[in-house]
Amino acid sequence: MSPPRPMVIFLMGPTASGKTDLAIALRQHLPVELISVDSALVYRGMDIGSAKPSAQEQALAPHRLIDIRDPAEPYSVADFLADAEREITAIHAQGKIPLLVGGTMLYFRALLDGLAEMPAADAQVRAQIEREAEEFGWPHIHAQLAEVDPETAADIHPNHSQRLSRALEVYRASGKTMTQLRALQHQASPRQAFCERYSVCQIAIAPRDRSILHQRIAVRFEKMLASDFVGEVRHLYQRGSLHPDLPAIRAVGYRQVWDYLDGRLDYSEMTERGIIATRQLAKRQLTWLRGWSTTSNSELHWLYTETEEGISLTKEEIVRCALNFIGCEAI
Repeated sequence: MSPPRPMVIFLMGPTASGKTDLAIALRQHLPVELISVDSALVYRGMDIGSAKPSAQEQALAPHRLIDIRDPAEPYSVADFLADAEREITAIHAQGKIPLLVGGTMLYFRALLDGLAEMPAADAQVRAQIEREAEEFGWPHIHAQLAEVDPETAADIHPNHSQRLSRALEVYRASGKTMTQLRALQHQASPRQAFCERYSVCQIAIAPRDRSILHQRIAVRFEKMLASDFVGEVRHLYQRGSLHPDLPAIRAVGYRQVWDYLDGRLDYSEMTERGIIATRQLAKRQLTWLRGWSTTSNSELHWLYTETEEGISLTKEEIVRCALNFIGCEAI
């Protein structure tokens, strides 16, 4: 008989769903070490708007892969894969369980599926896309991408110029979409890299009613502003070395406050757009999770924070549900 595969726990969910609180609570019950799976938390000096765990929370449950990049340095999916694999190996070497917690679904998917090989950049195709964007706007480019590759388009904000341009460039240059290329890679090497090495317990935490999530998002964004989120972004703005096309500054909330400091939005517009952008992010995260493909080795466990009658679960009940899922995977 082959030895049992070491466990890895994925704790996923939309923004403001309670992932961090649950991860910290689980550390009181299990020998887990936390790895952040969040494309904004990697950046130093971006604490308030990214809802980064506080110093007190990190003292209770240290998160790896937080504060590892300056905002001027882009952090890629390939960077995350290398860092996450290193941390997973180190945690298992300590006899503990890696608990990966966050909302960057692309990172989770890349761990499971690996990175598909994409065509080399085509300067002519990209220049044509940029000319079209200048004339018609990036939402027009997003609509074009949605026609040929709706799955990839669902994960990209209509104003995320760099990712939109690359996704449409891949299709125009190769005749195949990113989704098709990933599927071809999956057929050639079906998840051997991760799921055959580890027993993966996947948990998604979320409210049953999306209106509850929307309310939490609005309240949290207002609290961020009250905690001087604008001052945090102003510090970045005044550095002079950063610009709106950097992945760090494109992060939800940061882009809207940056536009406010740039004079493009007034305060109320910035607040409204920040909340809307965060809700759109949550919708994309839920879309990813609801379409999440499974393997024979693992499945996605939904942990709803309310009963079907709409009664909120207590913190203890939520933790107990998660422990039950983890226990099932460990058997």
